[in-house]
Amino acid sequence: MNYNIEQRRRRSIRLLGYDYAQTGGYFVTICTQGRACIFGDVVDGEMRLNHAGEMVQRWWTEMGNKFPAFQADEYVVMPNHFHAVVNLVSPKGAHAEAPLSTMVQWFKTMTTNEYIRCVKQCGWPPFSKRVWQRNYYEHIIRDESALGRIRRYIVDNPAKWHKDPENPLNARQRPT
Repeated sequence: MNYNIEQRRRRSIRLLGYDYAQTGGYFVTICTQGRACIFGDVVDGEMRLNHAGEMVQRWWTEMGNKFPAFQADEYVVMPNHFHAVVNLVSPKGAHAEAPLSTMVQWFKTMTTNEYIRCVKQCGWPPFSKRVWQRNYYEHIIRDESALGRIRRYIVDNPAKWHKDPENPLNARQRPT
């Protein structure tokens, strides 16, 4: 079988030439592999975290201890994805000590490792291949107006779960 690297190369969703260690605000979405609902359920428009969802929340709040430039803003753990506003700040100038991608990778690694331990020790549901999808979505927040819209989107996400394209019940609505 011939392997064509051009066919297999993933198209980057990052802004070409942008320095993601730059101070500023970012909207981040991370989805589970296969959109598996492993972090809890939405009940009456409110997210009810299970132990795995609580673990994801705990590691997110731990990020600032690992990366001093990281400041958590609004966030929500959903059944199969995670939305957050991240602010990168740096007392030394225009750059954080690590780019956003390094921070997200650390978060995904820590949550995956703990999830694996809890599958073995606590009986959490197993996952297929990996907990998180390989990549993640990010959006550079350019002004206060955009920040306000994104925060509202995050806060309202559980109440709109029944319409959310990430909801497996709405899989046919998901863009390809």
